Parts: sequence; structure tokens; C-alpha cells
Amino acid sequence: MSTTVGDFVLQRLRDWNVEHVFGYAGDGINGLLASWQKAGDQPRFIQARHEEMAAFEAVGYAKFTGKVGVCTATSGPGAIHLLNGLYDAKLDHVPVVAIVGQTARTAMGGNYQQEVDLQSLYKDVASEYCQTVMVPEQLPNVLDRAMRIAAARHTVTALIIPSDLQELEYTAPSHAFKMVPSSTDLSWSAPVPAADQLDRAAEILNAGSRVAILVGQGARGAADEVTELAELTLGGVAKALLGKDVLPDELPWVTGSIGLLGTRPSYELMMDCDTLLVVGSNFPYSQFLPKFGSARAIQIDLDPTMIGMRYPFEVNLVGDAARTLQALIPLVHRKTDRSWRSGIEQNVERWWEVMERRAKTSADPINPELVFHELSPRLPENAILASDSGSAANWYARHIRIRGDIRGSLSGTLATMGPGVPYVIGAKFGQPNRPAYALVGDGAMQMNGLNELITISKYWQEWADPRLVIAVLHNNDLNQVTWELRAMGGSPQFLPSQELPEFPYAAYAKLIGLHGVTAEKPEDVVPAWEEALRADRPCVVEFRTDPAVPPIPPHATWDQIEKALESIVRGDSDRTAMIKEGVKSKVQEFLPGGKS
Repeated sequence: MSTTVGDFVLQRLRDWNVEHVFGYAGDGINGLLASWQKAGDQPRFIQARHEEMAAFEAVGYAKFTGKVGVCTATSGPGAIHLLNGLYDAKLDHVPVVAIVGQTARTAMGGNYQQEVDLQSLYKDVASEYCQTVMVPEQLPNVLDRAMRIAAARHTVTALIIPSDLQELEYTAPSHAFKMVPSSTDLSWSAPVPAADQLDRAAEILNAGSRVAILVGQGARGAADEVTELAELTLGGVAKALLGKDVLPDELPWVTGSIGLLGTRPSYELMMDCDTLLVVGSNFPYSQFLPKFGSARAIQIDLDPTMIGMRYPFEVNLVGDAARTLQALIPLVHRKTDRSWRSGIEQNVERWWEVMERRAKTSADPINPELVFHELSPRLPENAILASDSGSAANWYARHIRIRGDIRGSLSGTLATMGPGVPYVIGAKFGQPNRPAYALVGDGAMQMNGLNELITISKYWQEWADPRLVIAVLHNNDLNQVTWELRAMGGSPQFLPSQELPEFPYAAYAKLIGLHGVTAEKPEDVVPAWEEALRADRPCVVEFRTDPAVPPIPPHATWDQIEKALESIVRGDSDRTAMIKEGVKSKVQEFLPGGKS
């Protein structure tokens, strides 16, 4: 039997050690699907309920394994559906390869069914590498380059393969003019900046007396080095949200997340420091960084295109985070004045006390902060966490304390709704021995999560550890947008856009063979978590939470919160009046400094 192009594509993916491909079928990839049948489903085809979910699952797989995620879809609508998940990967610098079908070459340009100009459509999301394969001899080079560029540049690449080509006999490129043979090796050396650049960076760190370090996901392999440098400089470390799992929150000088969803100690660290070192982060909100001119700053990043943005950095070091810090640390003098460090530790200790008070503040019926506060100490030390976008991300950022080998992520830059559940599905295929947890609002659950429960039901018995918990904040409100309307739009709540229909999430989980738990009052929270955590199968735990609990930014003042309350009182419904009174009764506890 001859080897087809489809056969060769799957063989080459196996050569690249690709074990899973997330996708959905369609006749634009029939040649590939036939090859999957012949290949005994190797690499494994994981069937999502929708192509967007397949892309999100590839992103989750890549985020939590460090490997390249691969997704596939048919021509036209299937390829279009992948885009949101692919943009999520691109903006969060996650390596994902998309393999999509196209109409037959003989029909291209003929306004044929499901013919879309995919080369143009994908030119932005796969701007680093997007190729349409027109003859078999283009393979393996284009597939190898797609894998290599995705891995090396932490980005999205795409291959467009016409349907008729997939079924042709594969012919390898020969040793001839205008042929491009290829190889699968993926080896490169991690770069380190030049000695004079390291000297300049060390001079800045040595001259400063109030050092702040900001780490992002690019520092994930440099936790030991960041810790050593923090001890040398007696500084504090804040974490961009995608870097939340870089360092444990048990360290007293780790101030937690930074930004709109960040902590008060991180805000104070940035406002009061005189020296800033940013490692592996492209944190975009300059208003949460030191005021211009108040701090000397250094940046370390592997990607030279992401250097020098967001802040007037004095020294920009292009290099691998761990190796660059290893070379920098011997040049840094050990500081002895502990006053700056002591202040940081006091702020952190006070913050966690405030978080506990906020979690235990009464609400109607359940304070969502209590849900996250009670989960945090119960998480296994090898847990994988995915938060969805929305108010759940606030509580994930502030209440979950990273420890042990806990990993966590979310849609950082795109901040799209809906990846929480598919992220953990992808993670479970890459890390089947680890428990996983998706923390989602009811809006995201209705948008995407409910359908992907069917995917979980289809596959969960194959996972070595069946624990997969989906926590749903059930408040019938698109809560984050509601609060943004109040704070920025001066609008109380536009119910036709914000109010969600009632749905029995836990009961639906039971209907399809999963476990389901419901918590309707504060005293139910701990038993609900404990039941979910010991379930012998994936579990949906549904918390009836109060939509009136405000996700207050770390720099919020009483005047700003009163402005939001004023927008609520302009509403004439009983519900908005009730929310206003509920918020007023709570807000003093929520503010770290009361009215200050």
C-alpha cells in the first residue's frame, strides 16, 4: 500500500513526538482522517465538541506540558472556528500548530463550497509561519518548519492542506535544485547577554536600596535564581498573572499578582521601589509600574522583540531567564539593610489577613471570595488550575496561594471567555496523573463549558487520575462586565445584556454520568469542596454566589467605589437598589485600608 500525503503528515507528527491532536472532523480533512484510521489513531485524535474548543484544548495542553499543542479542522467554517483559540495562543506566547483543510486545488478560486481564502485569513494569527501545501514534495519541510517555529518562537503556525492533496501518493523531496529536504531535530542553545551588559545591570541593582522584581511566565524555569536574587537584594517579588505559578505564595516577600486583578502589596511594591527588575514578563499596564523617573529599571527576556516596552528600561538583557540570572547573581552585592524587606513582609501578612476577612464577610447567599479562600488550602500540591475570564479571575488571582508544584493559568492577554474547561481537558491529556480544576463563571459555563462536559464524559475513564473539578459561580450575571459598566460606564446594570438564564449545572453533570454537587449557603462551601475533591470521577460543583460582591482593584479608593455605587442607585429596579445596599454594607471590609 502506498504512503499518501495524509499518511506522511501523521508519521511526521509522530517523529516530532506529537501524541495528541485536538480537532473536529469534516470533509476538508477526509484524507487525514482516513490516514488516522490506517495509523491506529496515532497520534491520538481527541474529538472536541467545537473547533474553538479544540484550539483551546491545544493551548491548555501546551501551557501545562511545555510541548507544542496541535489542533486540526476542516476547511471553511472549521478553520474559522479555530481562530479564537489560536489568537489566545498567539497573544499568550504559547506554541500551537494548526493543520487545516482546504477545498481541492482544482476548485480553488472558483467560489466553491466552503472555499475561504485561508492564507489571508490566517496571515495575522499565524504571522510567523503560514503555508499552503500545493505538492507532496513541500513536505516534510513545511511541517518541520511549522513545528520548529512554533516551539522556538512560542507562537502559532499553520499548515493549509487542500483535500485532494491529502489523498495523493507522497513523494519525498529529492537532492535536486529547488527541492527543500528537512529534519526533525530541535536543538538550540539558550542565549546569555554579554558581560558588559550584565555589569551594567548589576550596577543598577547594587545602587538601589528598594528593589522590586516582577516575574512573568518567562521566568517559570528560573524560580531558584529569582529566589536567590531576591535574597541578595532583600527585595520583593510581584507576579504577572500568567506567572502566578512561578514562585510559591508561602514566601513572605512574594507580593502576589499585579495589575487590575492584583494585590495591594504588589501595588505598594511598585509605587515605592527605586529599582525594578522585570524577568520574563510583558505585563502591559504601565500604570501599575513605578512612575516614570522614580525607578531605574532592567528587563530580561528571551524574545528580543518584547524587550524595552512598557517602561523606560535602562538595560535590556536578551537571554534565557535562568542562565542570565545565573550569570548576573555573582555580580550582585548582598544588601544588609532589611527595612525595605521588612515593610514588604508586613504588607503581605496584612494583605492575607484582609483576604481572610473579605472571604468571611456575609453575602447573599455565598460570598464568591469564600469559595476560592476555602479551596486554596485544600488543593493537592500537584494540582493544575485554569481560571476562566470574568470575576472568577479576580478571586483566582487574589485568593489562590500557590505552593508545591501547583500550576495555574488563564487567558492572559486575549482575556477571552470560555477557555477554562477546555484548558483542563487539554491538560488532562498531557498530564493524566495530575488532578485538574477549572474555575469558571456561569456565563463562561453556558458559552462553552456545558458542551465540553460531554467531552469530559467521553474520555475521563482513560485518565490515570480521574479527578477533574469544574467549579461554577452561579449568580445569573455576567458579573465582571456588570461591574465594569458600573465603574466605567456609569450604568447600573443593563439586564437584557447581563442577566443569564437559570440552569442546573450540577444536575446536568449527573445526567451525563459525572458527579455533581450544589452549595446554596455559606456553610455548604467546605462540604461541597470536600465532596468534589474526593469524587471518583469528574465533578461539577455549583456555588450559588452573590453578584453584589465587587472585584475591587488594589488601588481603589472610597471615592471611586462610591462612584460605582452612584451608578447603581440610578437604576430604578428593586434588584439594583438591593445590590447597592448590599455593596454598601460590605465595602468597608473589602477595602484594605477602609476609607483610606
